[in-house]
Amino acid sequence: MFKAKSLYHLILYSILFIIILISFFTFIIINNAHEELQEKILTLKTDYSTNQQALIKNDVNSVINFIDYYHTKHKKNKSTKQIQKEVLEALTKLRVSDNINDYLFIYEFDGTSLYHPIENTKIGENLIKLTDVNGKKVIEELINISKKNEGGYIDYVWYKPDIEDNAKKISYANSYKEWNWTIGKGVYLDKINKLVLAKNYEYNQKISDYTLQITSLTIMLVLYSIFIYKNATILILNDVKEIGKYFKESQKNDEPINQNRIIFGEFKVIANYATDAMNNIKLKTHMLEDLNKNLEYKVDEKTKELTKLIESQKTFIKNSVHEINTPLSIIQTNIDLLKMKVPENKYITHIESGAKIIQYIYDDLSYLIKKDRVIYEKEYLNLSNIVMHRLDFFGEIAKSNSLYFVSNIQEDIYIKFNITEFQRVIDNNISNAIKYSYAKSPIFVRLDYINDNEVEFSITTHSKKIEYQNKIFDDFYRENSARGGFGLGLKIVKEICDKNLVIIRLDSNDKETKFTYRFKINENTIT
Repeated sequence: MFKAKSLYHLILYSILFIIILISFFTFIIINNAHEELQEKILTLKTDYSTNQQALIKNDVNSVINFIDYYHTKHKKNKSTKQIQKEVLEALTKLRVSDNINDYLFIYEFDGTSLYHPIENTKIGENLIKLTDVNGKKVIEELINISKKNEGGYIDYVWYKPDIEDNAKKISYANSYKEWNWTIGKGVYLDKINKLVLAKNYEYNQKISDYTLQITSLTIMLVLYSIFIYKNATILILNDVKEIGKYFKESQKNDEPINQNRIIFGEFKVIANYATDAMNNIKLKTHMLEDLNKNLEYKVDEKTKELTKLIESQKTFIKNSVHEINTPLSIIQTNIDLLKMKVPENKYITHIESGAKIIQYIYDDLSYLIKKDRVIYEKEYLNLSNIVMHRLDFFGEIAKSNSLYFVSNIQEDIYIKFNITEFQRVIDNNISNAIKYSYAKSPIFVRLDYINDNEVEFSITTHSKKIEYQNKIFDDFYRENSARGGFGLGLKIVKEICDKNLVIIRLDSNDKETKFTYRFKINENTIT
């Protein structure tokens, strides 16, 4: 749908619409006239052909009736040869037309020419094999069709003397069977072409008249549209300028718009709305200014409070992480000593599992505190050893949760990456796998080369389907809040992968969930 952005566009669209509408009706009129012409031509051809066929059939049957009458009258006192000779002489004398295209012809059934007033030099010749320009055996077909009870018509192309060229022709032939004679007469159909040309000329004249009338109407409508545009635009612009002038002056004073200077009643209504609107705007502006001043003061106070609170939280987390490190080291050291004295103790296993969970959380918090202040340099890492080491680290945790690892780690896989960031990716994925896997199920860990430039790491678990996969990497999002955690692990993973151009793929269904990470072997992105 057209959207008029100005009066100019509105008038332009109107003119285009008028032209399109008139063009549409012009097409309909011309098309109807053309169809009417084709119907008339078809009717003309049909009527002409039918009339001519009736005339030549009537002439042929009249001759046959004459031959039958003459033969019946004289067959007792004259020989057949004599009667035939007299009949042919009578037909020659009875031919009163000088038209070389209007003649009767007679052939014996064997094709011998007996009577042809135009081509009398061929009388006595056998023309059974004579064809037209298209190879049609005209004489043979005329003789065959004449043998039928009512005779018949055939179409062919034949030489026309007056134009000295070939033309379409239709002939009717019937037979006088007692003498084995084929009697026929033809008519040329080229005359119909002249009638068709006359109809075409009549049609072209009618189309010319239609075109002239439609063009005149179009010009009148376009001129009228331009006239309306010129006059209406001036009046409308005056009213618009007056309203615009009011808006400018209303910024300096509170006087209402002078409606006597506006012409159109619709614009007077707009002017009243404009006055009310400007008054409301000024009132609300004053109210907003007062409200803003009050809000600015309150926002400033709250901002100071929030800033202090955030700084306090940062200090608390920083101190907490620092304070956790020492007792955590003591716990882990004593667990190692205790395991040397009391190996394979389930209580010690649970304690070690809990300590490692604290260690993993400590590493995440430590990374979050330092990530914006520390530059994590890259180096060539043996991923195979690192992944195996982390699986050993989480082994007791998995065991205490009735889980076990099934690893497929290709040896000696090296990439250029930061060890701290890589460990965060591995630890968070293994931790989540332990947290969400079904009890007594395997956790599949795979690390191998994809091609000469890429390495793929994947973890597959038997767990519930992740319903909101587009939210799984968001801050503080947890698919199952009953499982605990802060909802930061996968957010950390996503940030590390994004800045190092690591491709993440998540596939989750009712049977299993698979996290896949594709690393560039020699990615030079500075982190």
